[in-house]
Amino acid sequence: MDMRTLPAPAWRGIATALAQRLLQALLVALLVGTLCFFMTRMLPGDMAYRIAAGRYGYDMVTTAAAEAVRIELGLDRHWLAALGDWWQRLLQLDLGVSQVTAEPVMLEIQRQLGPTLNLSLLAMFFSLLVGPTLGVLAGLKPGGLLDRATLAVSTVLRAMPSFLLGLVLVLVFSVQLGALPAAGHHDHGSIVLPALTLALGMAAVSCRVARDAMVQVRASSYFAFALTKGLTMRQALLRHGLRNVAAPVVAYLGVQLVYLVEGVVLVETIFAWPGIGHALVHAIFGRDVPMIQGTALVLGLMFVLFNALVDTACAFIDPRRRA
Repeated sequence: MDMRTLPAPAWRGIATALAQRLLQALLVALLVGTLCFFMTRMLPGDMAYRIAAGRYGYDMVTTAAAEAVRIELGLDRHWLAALGDWWQRLLQLDLGVSQVTAEPVMLEIQRQLGPTLNLSLLAMFFSLLVGPTLGVLAGLKPGGLLDRATLAVSTVLRAMPSFLLGLVLVLVFSVQLGALPAAGHHDHGSIVLPALTLALGMAAVSCRVARDAMVQVRASSYFAFALTKGLTMRQALLRHGLRNVAAPVVAYLGVQLVYLVEGVVLVETIFAWPGIGHALVHAIFGRDVPMIQGTALVLGLMFVLFNALVDTACAFIDPRRRA
């Protein structure tokens, strides 16, 4: 459709939605950065010693080195002045310089963003491929063998922490079968296990959402009429079922994004995947405040962006939401 042919109310709706997302992104940036600043300051231990240890190694840290770091980075400044400087740089799209590596935070995040996006997108692809497919098949015969089996497996997978699920996958596919590398990023199959770790937890939920939606579609009058007028089950499912099932599944992706963003931090650390979550953990250990704020900020903005994409997909699937 030509965007120039959209009526004025549609243009106003698009502009309003875009303004809301931009405001949400700004609020997320300020809130995440501020919370990271205060939580880092509240951590036990001397920040100067931690940063010096990240630079020179724990065995080489001395009191003189820690004091030099304290003076260089202005760690003895009042917290309000330091926070004000970060806010000012953020409004200028400047995330500062890493206190450990002395490299611009933006440059380090650019190197780490690609692996994190690849991992997240592959995990979402796996979860949407497995979860809704099994959910639709289970919903066609509620109470059947497949329905009961998927319920049991989904309950176990959803209750299992992501780090424990990752270790189980490593034991099975790396240690026992030797089919996939256990960690790292140099081999071609290195991304498979971390992506599966994230995907299985999300697929466990999307499977049940798709199953419940399929049960409702199967019991609806329009689906029964499609069968009555001579369509086969496969034809009725493709023409009248899948789109109605897809709407709640895609909508629930917005809720699952919290699990995805949270899981990226743990899974990347377990599998030594060189992404933003892995960098965040190392920055916390090193008390690298600009790096902590920058990586957490990007993770928060990823959540806002993915939510906007989910809303767009829901509007595309369900015409009622466009109104």
